[in-house]
Amino acid sequence: MARCDACGVDENMPYQCHRCGQTFCPDHRLPENHDCPGLNDWNDPGGVFDSGFDDSIDNEARTSKAKGLINRLTGTGGPLSYFRGNMAYTLLGLMWITFIAQFIVLAAFGQGVFGSIFTISTANPEYVWTWIISIFSHGGLYHLVANSIVLFFFGPIVERYTGSKTFLYLFLGAGVAAGLGHIGVALLTGEPSAVLGASGAVFAIMGVLTVLNPDMKVLLFFVLPIPLYILTFGFALLSVVFFVNPSAAGSVGMGNVAHFAHLVGLVIGLWYGQQLKGEVRAPNQLQFGGGPGGPGGPGRRF
Repeated sequence: MARCDACGVDENMPYQCHRCGQTFCPDHRLPENHDCPGLNDWNDPGGVFDSGFDDSIDNEARTSKAKGLINRLTGTGGPLSYFRGNMAYTLLGLMWITFIAQFIVLAAFGQGVFGSIFTISTANPEYVWTWIISIFSHGGLYHLVANSIVLFFFGPIVERYTGSKTFLYLFLGAGVAAGLGHIGVALLTGEPSAVLGASGAVFAIMGVLTVLNPDMKVLLFFVLPIPLYILTFGFALLSVVFFVNPSAAGSVGMGNVAHFAHLVGLVIGLWYGQQLKGEVRAPNQLQFGGGPGGPGGPGRRF
């Protein structure tokens, strides 16, 4: 028995695509049904239709060759093949690399340069590079580990059903929206703020899975089995309460957390999960461990 790489269904008599080498069920065995990278090689590889009279045909052929090169590099056996189907782990690695870079920059250039590179802030929201870099930056080891656990366990499942490219867009889009959402609220309230962390992105991942399979069993702290929807909406409820009542958050050591960013990421994930609902199947059990405060953890971060 093997699992279909497109929809995740267990198949007793799987089909293997001779172009990409992946395994599929009968519904996804045809190359055009699983978005096979080999399809790009069929777009007139010899330039048969390139007569020189139609520039659009010539441009399309060149685009096709470029896509073919990318697919040869990232396809099965290519030098970058690891990144196809492993975007969640790639993003996880970038988070840890960025964390190391934070210490180097802080030690070499000080807090001012650190903030202008790794945090999105009300002081300089026009620094567009921080919109992305701040997603991979974290305010401490616990903050990084908590977000890493969520991405490690939940990320590959979502990526399996969305594809690596869409998963990347989801992660970055939710992370940017969460950061800008937090900064936007801070600007409206007149409170100076800076934020960093991937919790908005990982909340989006949790939101997708919560819609696809709300009853999926998660082992909280690797011990206590609970349905995923309780875990997700439990964190969401805490974020709502602490966002509305900052003094309550401060009383339990959660006053320096970007709770609104969590909610922005979760809403994006729930919305996208609705788009996928009915098209994919999610597993029924997963192990997950975390600490107080949810994936974002304590600190002015998310």
